[in-house]
Amino acid sequence: MIDQTSPEAIENKRTHWHSRRGMLELDVLLVPFAQEAFPGLERDDKDRYLALLDREDPDLFTWFMEHKIPEDPELAKIVAMVQEHARQR
Repeated sequence: MIDQTSPEAIENKRTHWHSRRGMLELDVLLVPFAQEAFPGLERDDKDRYLALLDREDPDLFTWFMEHKIPEDPELAKIVAMVQEHARQR
């Protein structure tokens, strides 16, 4: 059993909570990614995802609906990972 008070478990819980945006279109992408993929990511990808969560909802919506690609290649990479995760579900 995983120690729910470990730093990793706490980070996973916080990330799950911050992935809930209140916009259905974002929630259906971000919440499953946070639950299913985030715990297994490499540290660099976790940091990219956390940086993504700091962005405003309109930006996220634009990127995930494929209206635009983030100018920052690091954000573009994690957006693509979230989109791929959603396609595989």
